[in-house]
Amino acid sequence: MKVTVCREAHFNAAHRLHNPVWDSQKNKEVFDKCNYPNYHGHNYNLIVKVKGETDPETGYVIDMKVLKEIIEEHIIQRFDHRNLNLDVAEFRDLNPTAENIAVVIWNILRRQIDTKFDLGIILYETERNFVEYNGE
Repeated sequence: MKVTVCREAHFNAAHRLHNPVWDSQKNKEVFDKCNYPNYHGHNYNLIVKVKGETDPETGYVIDMKVLKEIIEEHIIQRFDHRNLNLDVAEFRDLNPTAENIAVVIWNILRRQIDTKFDLGIILYETERNFVEYNGE
């Protein structure tokens, strides 16, 4: 029997959606306000989902305190109050769309969480706009 446990976290970050191959007009047409040269920000909500067998001794899938510490150390400290384009190495050459941010976060966490667990990410960029990634 597998159970999914979830941990929610929050971070604030600025970014600019921009394709350097395109001219300014095409960037404006595709990305609109998200292409402002001086960036814009979001209050991101992150849900990390870990799915696995419950440990018969603890009753846990994963110790939520440990999961919280992993998220804090590897995601929040790295992303919170940062300009993703300028301050986060993964986005120097990768457009920081919600989709790409979710994949980057998943890849970072995948290295920290035992592969015996399934891992999923839901990232809310706004209240109404969110993406989900589970490594597929």
